[in-house]
Amino acid sequence: MTTARTLETPEATLAYDVRGPLPTADGRPPLFLIAAPMGADGFRTLARFFADRTVVTYDPRGLGRSTRSDGRTDHTPEQNAEDVHRIIEAVGGPVEMLASSGGAVTALALVAAHPQDVTTVVAHEPPLLALLPDADRAVAAERAVQTAYRDKGWGAGMAAFIALTSWSGEFTDDFLARPTPDPAAFGLPADDDGSRQDPLLSGDSNPVTEYRPDVDALAAAPTRVVIAVGEESRDLLTGRTAAAVAEALGTETVAFPGGHGGFLGDEYGQAGKPEAFAARLREVLAA
Repeated sequence: MTTARTLETPEATLAYDVRGPLPTADGRPPLFLIAAPMGADGFRTLARFFADRTVVTYDPRGLGRSTRSDGRTDHTPEQNAEDVHRIIEAVGGPVEMLASSGGAVTALALVAAHPQDVTTVVAHEPPLLALLPDADRAVAAERAVQTAYRDKGWGAGMAAFIALTSWSGEFTDDFLARPTPDPAAFGLPADDDGSRQDPLLSGDSNPVTEYRPDVDALAAAPTRVVIAVGEESRDLLTGRTAAAVAEALGTETVAFPGGHGGFLGDEYGQAGKPEAFAARLREVLAA
Protein backbone atom coordinates (compact mmCIF):
# COMPACT_ATOMS: atom_id res chain seq x y z
CA MET A 1 0.00 0.00 0.00
CA THR A 2 1.22 3.51 -0.86
CA THR A 3 0.26 6.41 1.39
CA ALA A 4 0.60 9.94 0.04
CA ARG A 5 1.53 12.45 2.73
CA THR A 6 2.38 16.13 2.98
CA LEU A 7 4.68 17.98 5.34
CA GLU A 8 4.23 21.68 5.96
CA THR A 9 7.35 23.81 6.42
CA PRO A 10 7.65 27.60 6.70
CA GLU A 11 8.68 27.84 3.03
CA ALA A 12 7.19 24.82 1.28
CA THR A 13 4.62 22.05 1.33
CA LEU A 14 6.50 18.82 0.72
CA ALA A 15 4.68 15.86 -0.84
CA TYR A 16 6.04 12.41 -0.13
CA ASP A 17 4.91 8.80 -0.40
CA VAL A 18 5.35 5.87 1.96
CA ARG A 19 5.10 2.37 0.51
CA GLY A 20 4.73 -0.09 3.37
CA PRO A 21 4.33 0.17 7.14
CA LEU A 22 5.89 2.56 9.63
CA PRO A 23 7.55 1.43 11.81
CA THR A 24 8.93 -0.99 9.26
CA ALA A 25 7.82 -4.61 9.37
CA ASP A 26 11.35 -6.04 9.19
CA GLY A 27 13.03 -3.65 11.61
CA ARG A 28 15.30 -2.30 8.89
CA PRO A 29 15.45 1.43 8.20
CA PRO A 30 13.10 2.73 5.53
CA LEU A 31 14.64 2.92 2.07
CA PHE A 32 14.49 6.53 0.87
CA LEU A 33 14.81 7.07 -2.90
CA ILE A 34 15.59 10.63 -3.96
CA ALA A 35 16.62 12.47 -7.10
CA ALA A 36 16.57 16.02 -8.49
CA PRO A 37 15.11 17.62 -10.43
CA MET A 38 13.16 14.37 -10.80
CA GLY A 39 10.35 13.69 -8.38
CA ALA A 40 8.79 10.57 -6.90
CA ASP A 41 7.21 9.44 -10.18
CA GLY A 42 10.59 8.44 -11.58
CA PHE A 43 10.99 5.77 -8.92
CA ARG A 44 7.71 3.93 -9.56
CA THR A 45 9.42 0.99 -11.27
CA LEU A 46 12.38 0.69 -8.93
CA ALA A 47 10.15 0.81 -5.84
CA ARG A 48 8.23 -2.23 -7.09
CA PHE A 49 11.40 -4.31 -6.80
CA PHE A 50 11.48 -3.50 -3.06
CA ALA A 51 7.99 -4.62 -2.14
CA ASP A 52 9.46 -6.29 0.97
CA ARG A 53 10.80 -2.96 2.23
CA THR A 54 9.18 0.25 3.39
CA VAL A 55 10.11 2.73 0.64
CA VAL A 56 9.88 6.52 0.85
CA THR A 57 9.92 8.86 -2.16
CA TYR A 58 9.28 12.59 -2.44
CA ASP A 59 8.94 15.55 -4.80
CA PRO A 60 11.58 18.26 -4.20
CA ARG A 61 10.14 21.65 -3.35
CA GLY A 62 8.69 23.48 -6.33
CA LEU A 63 8.50 20.27 -8.37
CA GLY A 64 5.64 17.86 -8.95
CA ARG A 65 3.20 18.03 -6.06
CA SER A 66 5.52 19.99 -3.73
CA THR A 67 4.82 23.70 -3.71
CA ARG A 68 6.96 26.52 -2.38
CA SER A 69 6.13 29.89 -0.83
CA ASP A 70 9.66 31.25 -0.43
CA GLY A 71 9.49 33.40 -3.55
CA ARG A 72 12.43 31.58 -5.14
CA THR A 73 12.88 29.33 -8.15
CA ASP A 74 16.44 28.12 -7.56
CA HIS A 75 17.32 24.73 -6.10
CA THR A 76 20.25 24.39 -3.71
CA PRO A 77 21.68 21.25 -2.12
CA GLU A 78 21.47 22.77 1.35
CA GLN A 79 17.82 23.68 0.91
CA ASN A 80 16.91 20.26 -0.45
CA ALA A 81 18.90 18.57 2.31
CA GLU A 82 16.91 20.36 5.00
CA ASP A 83 13.66 19.31 3.33
CA VAL A 84 14.79 15.68 3.20
CA HIS A 85 15.90 15.93 6.83
CA ARG A 86 12.39 17.03 7.82
CA ILE A 87 10.82 14.09 6.01
CA ILE A 88 13.25 11.65 7.64
CA GLU A 89 12.24 13.06 11.02
CA ALA A 90 8.57 12.61 10.07
CA VAL A 91 8.94 8.95 9.03
CA GLY A 92 11.23 8.08 11.93
CA GLY A 93 14.83 7.81 10.76
CA PRO A 94 17.51 6.91 10.23
CA VAL A 95 17.05 5.65 6.67
CA GLU A 96 18.99 3.85 3.99
CA MET A 97 19.14 5.92 0.83
CA LEU A 98 19.59 5.68 -2.91
CA ALA A 99 20.18 9.17 -4.23
CA SER A 100 20.59 9.80 -7.94
CA SER A 101 21.81 12.77 -9.99
CA GLY A 102 20.97 16.04 -8.23
CA GLY A 103 19.51 13.94 -5.43
CA ALA A 104 22.97 12.49 -4.87
CA VAL A 105 24.24 16.03 -4.31
CA THR A 106 21.37 16.58 -1.86
CA ALA A 107 22.41 13.41 -0.06
CA LEU A 108 26.02 14.56 0.32
CA ALA A 109 24.81 17.85 1.80
CA LEU A 110 22.39 15.96 4.06
CA VAL A 111 25.05 13.64 5.47
CA ALA A 112 27.37 16.60 6.11
CA ALA A 113 24.65 18.52 7.97
CA HIS A 114 22.71 15.66 9.61
CA PRO A 115 25.02 12.63 9.81
CA GLN A 116 22.63 10.64 12.00
CA ASP A 117 19.89 10.67 9.37
CA VAL A 118 21.32 8.04 7.02
CA THR A 119 23.04 4.72 7.75
CA THR A 120 24.13 4.04 4.16
CA VAL A 121 23.77 6.30 1.14
CA VAL A 122 24.37 5.16 -2.42
CA ALA A 123 25.09 8.41 -4.27
CA HIS A 124 24.51 7.60 -7.93
CA GLU A 125 26.33 9.89 -10.38
CA PRO A 126 26.25 13.24 -8.56
CA PRO A 127 26.75 15.91 -11.27
CA LEU A 128 29.38 17.99 -9.47
CA LEU A 129 30.98 19.79 -12.38
CA ALA A 130 33.29 21.86 -10.21
CA LEU A 131 35.31 18.76 -9.29
CA LEU A 132 36.20 17.83 -12.88
CA PRO A 133 39.71 18.48 -14.25
CA ASP A 134 38.02 20.26 -17.17
CA ALA A 135 35.57 22.10 -14.90
CA ASP A 136 35.79 25.42 -16.77
CA ARG A 137 34.84 23.81 -20.08
CA ALA A 138 32.17 21.64 -18.49
CA VAL A 139 30.54 24.69 -16.91
CA ALA A 140 30.78 26.58 -20.20
CA ALA A 141 29.05 23.68 -21.94
CA GLU A 142 26.34 23.67 -19.27
CA ARG A 143 25.80 27.41 -19.72
CA ALA A 144 25.52 26.91 -23.49
CA VAL A 145 22.60 24.54 -22.85
CA GLN A 146 20.91 27.25 -20.79
CA THR A 147 21.54 29.84 -23.50
CA ALA A 148 19.96 27.58 -26.12
CA TYR A 149 16.93 27.11 -23.89
CA ARG A 150 16.65 30.82 -23.13
CA ASP A 151 17.04 31.85 -26.78
CA LYS A 152 15.12 29.10 -28.60
CA GLY A 153 12.95 27.21 -26.15
CA TRP A 154 12.63 23.72 -24.71
CA GLY A 155 13.40 21.64 -27.81
CA ALA A 156 16.66 23.45 -28.51
CA GLY A 157 17.65 23.40 -24.85
CA MET A 158 16.97 19.68 -24.50
CA ALA A 159 18.85 18.89 -27.72
CA ALA A 160 21.86 20.79 -26.36
CA PHE A 161 21.50 18.96 -23.04
CA ILE A 162 21.48 15.56 -24.75
CA ALA A 163 24.62 16.51 -26.68
CA LEU A 164 26.25 17.62 -23.43
CA THR A 165 25.45 14.47 -21.49
CA SER A 166 26.31 12.17 -24.41
CA TRP A 167 29.82 13.55 -24.88
CA SER A 168 32.55 11.04 -23.98
CA GLY A 169 35.64 12.23 -22.14
CA GLU A 170 36.84 15.74 -21.38
CA PHE A 171 35.24 18.67 -23.16
CA THR A 172 37.23 20.23 -25.98
CA ASP A 173 37.29 23.58 -27.75
CA ASP A 174 35.71 21.82 -30.74
CA PHE A 175 32.75 20.74 -28.60
CA LEU A 176 32.23 24.25 -27.26
CA ALA A 177 32.39 25.70 -30.78
CA ARG A 178 29.71 23.40 -32.19
CA PRO A 179 26.34 24.95 -33.10
CA THR A 180 23.23 24.08 -31.14
CA PRO A 181 21.97 20.68 -32.35
CA ASP A 182 18.78 20.49 -34.38
CA PRO A 183 15.98 19.34 -32.03
CA ALA A 184 14.51 17.27 -34.87
CA ALA A 185 17.63 15.10 -34.84
CA PHE A 186 16.50 13.86 -31.43
CA GLY A 187 12.80 13.75 -32.21
CA LEU A 188 12.20 16.93 -30.21
CA PRO A 189 9.88 19.81 -31.11
CA ALA A 190 11.44 22.93 -32.62
CA ASP A 191 8.48 25.14 -31.71
CA ASP A 192 8.93 27.51 -28.78
CA ASP A 193 5.96 27.64 -26.41
CA GLY A 194 7.49 30.56 -24.49
CA SER A 195 7.94 28.74 -21.17
CA ARG A 196 11.30 29.05 -19.41
CA GLN A 197 10.69 27.29 -16.08
CA ASP A 198 12.32 23.91 -16.77
CA PRO A 199 14.53 23.24 -13.69
CA LEU A 200 16.96 21.17 -15.75
CA LEU A 201 17.56 23.78 -18.45
CA SER A 202 16.86 27.18 -16.92
CA GLY A 203 19.88 27.53 -14.65
CA ASP A 204 17.77 27.16 -11.50
CA SER A 205 19.81 24.07 -10.62
CA ASN A 206 23.24 25.69 -11.10
CA PRO A 207 23.84 25.67 -7.32
CA VAL A 208 23.60 21.87 -7.50
CA THR A 209 26.27 21.41 -10.17
CA GLU A 210 28.47 24.08 -8.53
CA TYR A 211 28.34 22.46 -5.09
CA ARG A 212 31.53 21.29 -3.41
CA PRO A 213 30.99 18.55 -0.81
CA ASP A 214 32.32 19.01 2.71
CA VAL A 215 34.89 16.23 2.58
CA ASP A 216 35.87 16.56 6.25
CA ALA A 217 32.27 16.38 7.46
CA LEU A 218 31.58 13.36 5.26
CA ALA A 219 34.70 11.60 6.54
CA ALA A 220 33.67 12.26 10.14
CA ALA A 221 30.07 11.08 9.65
CA PRO A 222 29.01 7.58 10.74
CA THR A 223 27.21 7.21 7.42
CA ARG A 224 28.61 4.76 4.89
CA VAL A 225 28.89 6.73 1.64
CA VAL A 226 29.01 4.75 -1.61
CA ILE A 227 29.61 6.60 -4.88
CA ALA A 228 27.90 4.72 -7.72
CA VAL A 229 28.53 4.98 -11.45
CA GLY A 230 26.63 3.47 -14.36
CA GLU A 231 28.41 0.77 -16.34
CA GLU A 232 27.28 2.47 -19.54
CA SER A 233 28.09 6.05 -18.50
CA ARG A 234 31.58 5.84 -17.00
CA ASP A 235 33.10 8.07 -19.70
CA LEU A 236 30.13 10.45 -19.95
CA LEU A 237 29.66 13.62 -17.95
CA THR A 238 27.98 12.25 -14.84
CA GLY A 239 30.11 9.12 -14.84
CA ARG A 240 33.19 11.33 -14.78
CA THR A 241 31.76 13.51 -12.01
CA ALA A 242 31.05 10.38 -9.97
CA ALA A 243 34.71 9.37 -10.32
CA ALA A 244 35.79 12.88 -9.32
CA VAL A 245 33.61 12.78 -6.20
CA ALA A 246 34.98 9.37 -5.23
CA GLU A 247 38.53 10.65 -5.68
CA ALA A 248 37.80 13.68 -3.49
CA LEU A 249 36.44 11.36 -0.79
CA GLY A 250 39.40 8.97 -1.08
CA THR A 251 37.28 6.03 -2.21
CA GLU A 252 36.39 4.10 -5.38
CA THR A 253 33.22 4.11 -7.44
CA VAL A 254 30.90 1.11 -7.40
CA ALA A 255 29.43 0.03 -10.74
CA PHE A 256 25.67 -0.23 -11.28
CA PRO A 257 23.80 -1.60 -14.32
CA GLY A 258 22.81 0.82 -17.06
CA GLY A 259 23.66 4.46 -17.40
CA HIS A 260 22.59 7.63 -15.62
CA GLY A 261 18.97 6.48 -15.65
CA GLY A 262 19.75 2.83 -14.97
CA PHE A 263 16.97 2.53 -12.37
CA LEU A 264 14.23 3.81 -14.69
CA GLY A 265 11.44 1.72 -16.11
CA ASP A 266 9.06 3.24 -18.64
CA GLU A 267 8.50 6.45 -16.70
CA TYR A 268 10.03 8.77 -19.29
CA GLY A 269 10.38 6.58 -22.36
CA GLN A 270 14.07 5.85 -21.73
CA ALA A 271 14.09 2.56 -19.88
CA GLY A 272 17.19 1.54 -17.98
CA LYS A 273 17.80 -1.82 -16.31
CA PRO A 274 15.67 -1.48 -13.18
CA GLU A 275 15.56 -5.15 -12.16
CA ALA A 276 19.33 -5.55 -12.39
CA PHE A 277 19.79 -2.13 -10.78
CA ALA A 278 17.58 -3.16 -7.85
CA ALA A 279 19.51 -6.40 -7.39
CA ARG A 280 22.78 -4.49 -7.33
CA LEU A 281 21.38 -1.99 -4.85
CA ARG A 282 20.39 -4.84 -2.53
CA GLU A 283 23.94 -6.21 -2.74
CA VAL A 284 25.54 -2.88 -1.96
CA LEU A 285 23.19 -2.09 0.94
CA ALA A 286 23.83 -5.52 2.44
CA ALA A 287 27.63 -5.34 2.13
